[in-house]
Amino acid sequence: MEEGSMQSVNVGIIGFGTVGSGTFEVLTKNREIIRNRVGAEVVVKKIADLDIESDRGVPVDPGLLTREAMDVITDPDIHVVLELIGGLGEAKEYILEAMERGKHVVTANKALLAESGEEIYACAERCGVNLAFEASVGGGIPVIRAFREGLSANRIDTIMGILNGTSNYILTRMTRKGLPYQEAVQEAIDLGYAEDPPTLDVNGTDAAHKIAILISIAFGMPAPFGSIYRQGIDYLTPDDIRFAEEFGYCIKLLAIARDRGDGIEARVHPAMVPKDHIMANVNGAYNAIYVEGDFVGPNLYYGLGAGKRPTGSAVVSDIIWLARQIRHGISGLMPPLAHVRPQGGGISIQPIESLNTAYYFRFSAVDEPGVLSRISGVLGEHRISISSVIQKGREVNGSVPIVMLTHEAKESNVIKALSLMNELEVLTDRTVMIRVEAG
Repeated sequence: MEEGSMQSVNVGIIGFGTVGSGTFEVLTKNREIIRNRVGAEVVVKKIADLDIESDRGVPVDPGLLTREAMDVITDPDIHVVLELIGGLGEAKEYILEAMERGKHVVTANKALLAESGEEIYACAERCGVNLAFEASVGGGIPVIRAFREGLSANRIDTIMGILNGTSNYILTRMTRKGLPYQEAVQEAIDLGYAEDPPTLDVNGTDAAHKIAILISIAFGMPAPFGSIYRQGIDYLTPDDIRFAEEFGYCIKLLAIARDRGDGIEARVHPAMVPKDHIMANVNGAYNAIYVEGDFVGPNLYYGLGAGKRPTGSAVVSDIIWLARQIRHGISGLMPPLAHVRPQGGGISIQPIESLNTAYYFRFSAVDEPGVLSRISGVLGEHRISISSVIQKGREVNGSVPIVMLTHEAKESNVIKALSLMNELEVLTDRTVMIRVEAG
């Protein structure tokens, strides 16, 4: 294609569900804006989906539709293939086949990139094509481009994010309305914020996929997803949220990564954050990603982390980025992880047992003298010192709650202490533990 010409950049879409239809809507409604910014027409030439009859809420020429993904991949006129079906099976085959045929690929598939990224990134580099995945993290928030380009002069020291809108919505409703966990989950499902059941959202897996991708770009090598600690929100109760508030905190599902020099701290779990913390005011279905670079300092990215239109916007931003290069005959401009020569021999994720932080404990105890001293004794034996205690006189389900915050302690010691604690006859239920993230 000659520079400055108005010839088309042709796109094929595989997967015409929520994200696929949102992408098509952006390309259709903002056609003039996109053409003016690219300098060429971006044309959807084919759309593949098993269901080509259902109304997607946007008019589509039936001649564009096919049930065969390979019709998109083998079309010689298509420059860019969009993989928007998700999952770990066919999606991977389609991406690899498209790249082997010399086509650029755009994907929103965070699970595939987190768990099979090494093979996919290597294929893109070997085939000399671009792989773009802005929509894989943060929905409409341009955080991937910020990592690959805007922050590229920096060593990334810290990443902290609320990366799953479903969990954040559930915790927000539990906090604001005092809803029990299951009731808040059902509300999220009814409003379309969550799948039924929302397993990967609430158990921390979705956020772990996303932090794995950000770590990979920050250090130029695929992060070992299986080594990232993750814990979900399904054990939390309105009581925990209320006690956290009494201590001056709120509870968020955080994804955290820090460069510790001898390894990367990487974890996803509920965390208590002070009410004046930057993450404390990220509510509802919104996402936020906080990043610290050695020269740029702190950066914050905030917006809708999912949904048809925001995610479609992110996919189209990748198409525009690629189309500009295609117009100028450029291919393979940037390695997928934006590092030509990654440093080091791989990413080492530190085990959660090495973490040092403060903790919240909620004990369910029988109402008799000496219980607090027995709990304190076990904690003291494991070098865990108490910062604050709330002991309620009223019984809840036959037990009295004892709630405490600790000073900073080592996770391995906490694990040992709680294991012993759960065997005490004066405790009537398993202890609830939440990590405290003050920084």
